Amino acid sequence: MTKIILNGANGAMGKVVSELAAADSDIEIVAGVDLNTESKYDFPVFDNIKKVDIAADAIIDFASVKAVDNLLDFIEEKKIPAVICTTGLSEAQTDRINKISKSCAILRSANMSLGINILSKVLSDVAPALRAAGFDIEIVEAHHRRKLDAPSGTAILLADAVNENMGEKLSYTYDRSERHEPRRADEIGLCAIRGGTIVGDHDVIFAGEDEVITFSHRAYSRKIFAKGAISAAKFLNGKSKGLYDMSDII
Repeated sequence: MTKIILNGANGAMGKVVSELAAADSDIEIVAGVDLNTESKYDFPVFDNIKKVDIAADAIIDFASVKAVDNLLDFIEEKKIPAVICTTGLSEAQTDRINKISKSCAILRSANMSLGINILSKVLSDVAPALRAAGFDIEIVEAHHRRKLDAPSGTAILLADAVNENMGEKLSYTYDRSERHEPRRADEIGLCAIRGGTIVGDHDVIFAGEDEVITFSHRAYSRKIFAKGAISAAKFLNGKSKGLYDMSDII
């Protein structure tokens, strides 16, 4: 049994994690954290993670960037393993996660789904050959209207996967509206679409001479991310330190 603190318990993802955890005999949420402390759960919800005084084996974080600093303070003090799913982190926050992982186990991923993480592995393998053949690389992602960061953390994850095995490192271009010139050869273009209730769509496009290859992933439910986070929390249970990602679970 893995006992969990759920950071962002009353958010959209927190509710899905709670639903799946309730049906999983190997995991128990013992406390939640959310500014909205109204609870229909069997566990208490605190408005600040620093107020949590209940023992747990791991933390699942689906809160906001604003809550990450308090979360990191708590992890550093309590040495509780954490699955950090929040995206749009600052460079300072990322650096601090790397530092804390030397004394506590942390798994951080921009996307918790099995499909996206397998896709990232495929991209790291095929991108060098396609790039050598002269293919240009563009990434288009689409999410619901409420998403705050753009491009998505997943789009960056996929761009990093493309760059992983490259002899050259391609730069990331987020906007061409002020440029009046042909596409540069050493770039990956990233385009963000926001609207409606789109859970998450990602297309990685390799455009060559007279042919186009597209790798696509469509998320139809938030459950795929919640399942990944729960698997990650079980994976971290008992680990003392280290920085992990979803590839370690796969």
